[in-house]
Amino acid sequence: MKYQPLTIGKKTAHIPIVQGGMGVGISRSRLAGAVAKAGGIGIISSAQIGYDEPDFEKDVQNCNIRAIKKHVQLAKAQADQGLVGVNVMVALQHYADHVKAATEAGADLIVCGAGLPVDLPELVEDSDIGIVPIVSSRKSASVLLRMWDKKYKRTADMLVIEGPLAGGHLGFSFDQLDNLSSLNYDQEIKEILEEKKIYEQKYSKNIPVVAGGGIFDSSHVQHIMDLGVNGVQVATRFVATEECDASPAYKQAYIQASEKDIAIIKSPVGMPGRAIRNAFIRRIEKEQIPIEHCFHCIKKCIPAKIPYCITQALIHAVKGDLENGLIFCGANVGKIKEITTVPNLIKELMDL
Repeated sequence: MKYQPLTIGKKTAHIPIVQGGMGVGISRSRLAGAVAKAGGIGIISSAQIGYDEPDFEKDVQNCNIRAIKKHVQLAKAQADQGLVGVNVMVALQHYADHVKAATEAGADLIVCGAGLPVDLPELVEDSDIGIVPIVSSRKSASVLLRMWDKKYKRTADMLVIEGPLAGGHLGFSFDQLDNLSSLNYDQEIKEILEEKKIYEQKYSKNIPVVAGGGIFDSSHVQHIMDLGVNGVQVATRFVATEECDASPAYKQAYIQASEKDIAIIKSPVGMPGRAIRNAFIRRIEKEQIPIEHCFHCIKKCIPAKIPYCITQALIHAVKGDLENGLIFCGANVGKIKEITTVPNLIKELMDL
């Protein structure tokens, strides 16, 4: 497959693959560092990243800040000059603090989704860290880029487009998910590419675009690249690697899943989410699970009104308690049949 390196500002990844950020604890330093070392862009998720720190329940915020800095430094040490970024959800209560911690730790880029990061340029101030919003439509890209232009006289260093087949939280309504597919979403990708040209011209800079959602093999990569994007974002495939930070049981859930096991759920974040149907999902479809401890993770969360604690559910899953855990996944998880390694997966995806 013919491809060009992915350049973000003055920094370059030799392989145009961005590993999607997966919280809680699925993509930390081990996975991100391995992807960066293999030539792609490794992404650490800041969402409750300090879940296994000994004082986490007593001091959630400081544990997360400490863990962000620790995992960025560990990933950078492993990356051999490769690029390491941090995914920070805008919906987090301490979103701004996470962005600042990642910047201080020396991350190469900040990727923000689960809301529009309207103040991201202000949070990174004068650092050379790349600012990368996740968008799912031309409308959201237009609103954000126009706002950054007007308020900060700055534009994005890269755009990530997440389509309707992605895993985890999705930037679409339930109705949209019923009517969108990878094929009819192609036009939206082309529209976003047109929108970003406005700001490329105004700022005399290249704004690379990567797109993802349901990418499983090299044919999917080629299809997306043929639309005119500069690279791809892949998340689900990286879970079933030796280097992924998740427990062996979590990885086995991916291998054992079939297409009929995939569910679209309503997350306490207020967005649809794609996950593997298991005992936990069957339970929340029938009843509310009482909140035993609030981790103060999501801005708009009201513990008394939500059906379950997403932090607790994701912690159970990453540790291997799958009966009580939420297992986010992409639409093609049912095609995964074995554990591989990050270098081998990248070679497969890029048809090297």
